[in-house]
Amino acid sequence: MRRHWGKTSLGLAVTALALWWVLRGESIAEIWDDIRRGNLALLTAAVFVATVGYLVRAMRWKVLLAPAKADTKLRSRFASVSIGFMANNLLPARVGEFARAYAISRMEPISAGAAFGSLVVERFMDGLVLLLLLIVPVLTPGFPATGALSTGLGASVLRGGLAAVSVVLGVLLAMAIWPRAFVRAAERVATRLPPPLARPVVGALEALLDSIAVLRSPRLLSLGLAWTVFFWLFHGLSFWLGMKAFGIDTGLVSAWFTEAVVGFGVAIPSAPGFFGTFHASAEFALTSVYGVDAARSLAFAFGYHFGGWIPITLIGLGYAWKLGLTVGEVRTAEERVERMIEGEHGVSLESPVEAPEGRA
Repeated sequence: MRRHWGKTSLGLAVTALALWWVLRGESIAEIWDDIRRGNLALLTAAVFVATVGYLVRAMRWKVLLAPAKADTKLRSRFASVSIGFMANNLLPARVGEFARAYAISRMEPISAGAAFGSLVVERFMDGLVLLLLLIVPVLTPGFPATGALSTGLGASVLRGGLAAVSVVLGVLLAMAIWPRAFVRAAERVATRLPPPLARPVVGALEALLDSIAVLRSPRLLSLGLAWTVFFWLFHGLSFWLGMKAFGIDTGLVSAWFTEAVVGFGVAIPSAPGFFGTFHASAEFALTSVYGVDAARSLAFAFGYHFGGWIPITLIGLGYAWKLGLTVGEVRTAEERVERMIEGEHGVSLESPVEAPEGRA
């Protein structure tokens, strides 16, 4: 667990900085008053739609897991999704993706490597669709005439997101089309590495290549992208309802834009639950771009975020209890998944010094 301390410390520092940034010069009392005056019925509807979104994620996951097992149960997938987001909400170092892969491997005959690889593809698809939701609103006639995305931080985020998604798209597609070429290249690189590191590099690449087979199927790739578009458009309705709950009526397109900004923002390391990064991203989209009063933007950010945080955390805890997963198992999911992949591919993904004792 020592390697997690660096991630945890960085995340806490980012959260503290983000919260300080959005709250500087703002009246906490005014933000709290805006929260209390929010429309509870609309906020409840927003939280309900957001929570149903996790079920939609589980439905999409069936497509991405199809190369490993075509008939996974919806209950297993939803339970694993819930456990993963619960872990991200409560535990440091973003262990949720590993917890999700570990949980599905406990409930379905799917290797941990294939499960985790499907999540790599899922994150790529999410990034691609969120980038579209970031760019398309800018091109619409009703987008505010503002320089928030043409200069400064906004422009950097937009260009950085475009570059990152483009690079990942190119690499993943190339790996899917020419997998053996990548293995051969890795083997050539490995010859220049110390022997204890050479085999893990090749083995880790082989594990990833085995798990992104969905990219080699036009049908599955198309279905996965269609599900991803549907999910983010559906999830954007929860943002729209949540914004209206706090008197922010800038339209559905602005909700999708805000969702996209938040989606990229929470990818930055933070404390458990995406505290700080969520709020800073939402405040930037609504105040810096759409001109909403900062106190009202933050009332939405805090009210909607905490409202959505509660249900999936409780659902995830309930499924973890039913599955017999302890907090310790969830916390060490990264190490457990790595050891399972080692067994599947006959490699070691850790150095001997960092390898935890015992087996899952």
